[in-house]
Amino acid sequence: MRITAADVPALERGVALLGSGGGGDTVTAAVLLRRLTESGREPVVHRIADLLPDTLVVPTGIVGATAAFAEKLPSGDEFASAIAAIERWTGQRAQALMTIEIGGLNGLLPLVVAQELGLAYVDADLSGRGLPRLDQFSVAATGRGVAPAAMAEPGGRVVVLAAAADSVVENGVRAFLSSSGGWAAIALAPIPAGELADHAVLDTTSEALALGARVLAAGESPDLAVLETALDGQVLARGRVLEVSRHIGPGQHGHPGFGRGSATLTDHRDGALLRLEMENEYLLALRDGLPVASTPDVLSVLDRRTGVPLQCDAIRAGVEVDVVCLAASPFWTDPRRRPLLEPRAYGIDCDPVVAP
Repeated sequence: MRITAADVPALERGVALLGSGGGGDTVTAAVLLRRLTESGREPVVHRIADLLPDTLVVPTGIVGATAAFAEKLPSGDEFASAIAAIERWTGQRAQALMTIEIGGLNGLLPLVVAQELGLAYVDADLSGRGLPRLDQFSVAATGRGVAPAAMAEPGGRVVVLAAAADSVVENGVRAFLSSSGGWAAIALAPIPAGELADHAVLDTTSEALALGARVLAAGESPDLAVLETALDGQVLARGRVLEVSRHIGPGQHGHPGFGRGSATLTDHRDGALLRLEMENEYLLALRDGLPVASTPDVLSVLDRRTGVPLQCDAIRAGVEVDVVCLAASPFWTDPRRRPLLEPRAYGIDCDPVVAP
């Protein structure tokens, strides 16, 4: 599958929806991808079946404060440095890339990186949506593990976290980011293409493109039935945001956690109150106090007028929105893996709500 300039708006909309309110603003990454395609350098997305089983695929992407990425743009060397570092550490040469996360800007940026480095790009990722922590990646869920992981930050520093439990790697990454300008490029150890079916979420780029194309085709301010058909999902509420509250979430060992908050709106259809609990992503929806949807399903909030997904840090009182729910990737419906993404993984004492 070749990504053309005409595909960029649909792919951008699809990855923004799958970000579930997180994953970072897609605008900058979409500009870079559009410029690449308009210059005639169209990325090709390869299905796993198209690759030899021993093709070494490096997961890569941006970690950290994605808002800082737009303010402190990359020099162009960060990804190459991180990938080179993981190659040196593992003694394996990258033959293809995949993204660590299809949701948000990481659904777009690694396509640009693969084209710039002359590497194949694989239709898979380690998340199937937007996720805040490395220890929630699919390789953590399957026991393969996140380490080793190499990071390169805009100031030129490169760090390799060689071996540790996934939670320790996550904490080490956050410690590095706190002193590095807020974001870094990351590369994980190569995974043979023949093993990706067991350790990754497959076909996520092609599915994001198809999702975005359907939603864009539905037009602005579509009827509920049209929107639900385009999303292949459910509209939980349609109404005006009444209140948004934010606070610092629970952390570990005395350190503050991610920003937490909630947004409340009235459903214009029947007057019910819908409250969204959020961290970096939208996590739980309660309708008149009863849970009706939750992670690992993808909750997203769309501007009612434009249909553009609203990030958790951008939702404001007074905005007319549609709150929607998309079913989680089958990878995360496995009861052995679901605990990594269910509400209690974020400190919310609630059972996951399974989409019908």
